[in-house]
Amino acid sequence: MAERRLLVLGTHNKKKGIELRELLGPYGFDLRTLADFSEAIEVEETGETFAENALLKATVQAKHLGCWVLGEDSGLAVDALDGAPGVYSARFSGPEATDESNNQLLLEHLADMPLEQRGAHYTCHVVLSDPMGNVRAEWEECCRGRILFGYHGTGGFGYDPLFEIPEYHMTFGQLGYRVKAVLSHRSRAMRAIIPRLITLAAEAWTGELAESAKK
Repeated sequence: MAERRLLVLGTHNKKKGIELRELLGPYGFDLRTLADFSEAIEVEETGETFAENALLKATVQAKHLGCWVLGEDSGLAVDALDGAPGVYSARFSGPEATDESNNQLLLEHLADMPLEQRGAHYTCHVVLSDPMGNVRAEWEECCRGRILFGYHGTGGFGYDPLFEIPEYHMTFGQLGYRVKAVLSHRSRAMRAIIPRLITLAAEAWTGELAESAKK
């Protein structure tokens, strides 16, 4: 059996891990999240852009864990709110924000907006760092849609129950994992760097990383 290569997704969000594990699994990667590492640190997201935060999440955590780390930062930008919540998507409603409180605040901000003015897009920036903290690949992708007037569907996470893909007349909360894995900003960014991941796996990954996966 071919050796599976450890790749750490720089987040504690298990749902993001599930979303990407099936995508990368066929290529021989053992994708873990920070929830699998008791020694993982909290990287302060001080960047002003998704790219800056993804870089921090990847390089700082990679040097700390001594592993290849895939850092990603993603969020929602609403046209009528001048791109907000943007990099503050996860904490839009405050330090103790939840998906529910963030969604409710977003609906309040857009309460008087007609459907044609509720355009929005998800953005995901991905950075791959080697164990020394060197950036080896990065990519950014977007997925356009619009914000509905209420919740539709229970799938996904974050703003998914509000974010409709007009061509499908359904939200990410309704479309289900399989369809979201094709359309989402995160999956698009990941698919774009898979060729680079495969090349690096063949050239640079070592048995030491496989041993790290057993710890």
